[in-house]
Amino acid sequence: MGTHLGPRRIDLEAEAFMNEFMPGNRIRLLRTGSEYFPALAAAIDAARRQIHLETYIFEADATGHVIAAALSRAAARGVATHVLIDGFGSKDLAVGLLDEMRAAGVRLLKFRPEISPWTMKRQRLRRLHRKVAVIDGRIALVGGINIIDDMHTPGQIPPRFDYAVEIEGPLLADIHRSATKLWNYVSWTQLRKRGVHVDVATAVSVPCGNQRAAFVIRDNLRHRNDIENAYLEAIAGARSEIVIACAYFFPGRTFRRALIDAAARGVRVVLLLQGRVEYMLLHYASRALYVHFLNAGVEILEYHRSFLHAKVAVIDHRWATVGSSNIDPMSLLLAREANVMIDDAAFARELRLSLNEAMESGAQPVLRTQWERQSHTLPMRLMTWLCYGLVRFLSGWSSYGRAREFQ
Repeated sequence: MGTHLGPRRIDLEAEAFMNEFMPGNRIRLLRTGSEYFPALAAAIDAARRQIHLETYIFEADATGHVIAAALSRAAARGVATHVLIDGFGSKDLAVGLLDEMRAAGVRLLKFRPEISPWTMKRQRLRRLHRKVAVIDGRIALVGGINIIDDMHTPGQIPPRFDYAVEIEGPLLADIHRSATKLWNYVSWTQLRKRGVHVDVATAVSVPCGNQRAAFVIRDNLRHRNDIENAYLEAIAGARSEIVIACAYFFPGRTFRRALIDAAARGVRVVLLLQGRVEYMLLHYASRALYVHFLNAGVEILEYHRSFLHAKVAVIDHRWATVGSSNIDPMSLLLAREANVMIDDAAFARELRLSLNEAMESGAQPVLRTQWERQSHTLPMRLMTWLCYGLVRFLSGWSSYGRAREFQ
């Protein structure tokens, strides 16, 4: 059942329904892979009709094999199983594991598989960074966790610090439609002569809880600014506290000004950021911004226990977000991202308590006087400003229109 559509119609229709808070959902917070992967595997094993899984990284490690086996079992029993991975993030995925899944009937596509380092095209940087799973249109998992063993963190105490959410209820309609439309679009671009089969399966949208939530995406079409605008609206309305945990943090001028303005009107602003060096360029570039935030009264803590991979926030103990989008040029200007925004005091309280525990057990505050002494040393000044300048240049080269926001 279905029809054939060209890419223009798909793009114009895609995700026009999003960004509105829907009541009647049941949303469960999942902390790190220890909670996420069992929930994902169980949902896949319970699938009867259809699976859509999107991930930036799919690693052929112990965790990857567990999820691949669950997907293969689902396909073998007749479930329409779709896996969309990023061509760069999953470039090292073993061919053997791909072949095993395909042999079982898993339909697998790579988003922008062309990753030649000799091709200087902006499109190469437009990656699929979403982490979304939708099973039978009845349950979805959205967050920042890749299909990779997060207990394997050499030199740190595992696991990687990250979150996802498990969702049931009316919000499934938006998530399910987004996943099927993205799959159809990628299918069309890579299999043009075969046309596109538009999935007509519907999501189960019966209210099953009391939580209001919205599914918000970032793409390179009609939703380029939606995630950032959702943040900015919540920050502008903040009255008591803003807590943001972000792995890669290099906000543009508008976002920086919003946080500084919030601190100026008496809102407590807390940033939990990456303390370990994972990507040197962005690590040091972000530190060029510290002095501006600290001088404005913004609190900064660096997480050192393990790698911080979270992209979450809690505002005024009510508004919360969990998703894949960092607050940096790659996420806000280039990548396809997906976040869930939740308007619920109980959920916000649970996430806030989890963040507080991470701050107390694995983070160190960045003190203003200490940072001024450290940042004024010649090696640190050279490193931060060189990296800052390079990130600004790359943002301008790789983007257009809003790139000057990051200048």
